Amino acid sequence: MRRLLVLPLALLAACSQSRVPEPIAQPFRPTASIQELMQTIIDPSADAVWDAVSSETGPQGIEEHQPRSEAEWLAVRRHALTLVEGSNLLLVPGRAVSHGGKGLEDAHVPGILDAREVGQAIAADRGAFAARALALHAAGSEALAAIDAHDAQRLMRAGERIDAACEGCHIRYWYPNAEQPRWPAPLRKE
Repeated sequence: MRRLLVLPLALLAACSQSRVPEPIAQPFRPTASIQELMQTIIDPSADAVWDAVSSETGPQGIEEHQPRSEAEWLAVRRHALTLVEGSNLLLVPGRAVSHGGKGLEDAHVPGILDAREVGQAIAADRGAFAARALALHAAGSEALAAIDAHDAQRLMRAGERIDAACEGCHIRYWYPNAEQPRWPAPLRKE
């Protein structure tokens, strides 16, 4: 009787082991380049979050813009969520900066690195690049929390953090040699 139980259990164990797939060395297959992620996912989503809360001066005075209805809050939430997940896509190993030797869209701007140089800078500083992508993730998550709380002021502050995260990465990897604006020294009281 004992042998009759052992054999089916052994066969069951062998069958279940043969069905377990082998682990994949690199489970990700990046298709979009970093530039394409920026153009199609990250930049449009960040713009929508930034544009969700604004003030402008018009003929009627200052006009405040912010989401008011559930549908408006939901629309900006979709953009913030897309931004947060887009930051994860930047971390996928093996993602090209651009495809097929294409130049970067802003290559005409003085101080912009070419795609090869951007790739080299990221590869040489992968940990810091990941930290910058995670800073974008954290700032986008703050925007999500503000949206869920329907707090326009908090969303505006999160938008400032998103901007700082984007700029921190771009100034290091995209345009480290670009001339930065210089502000005049403050006037001295004499």
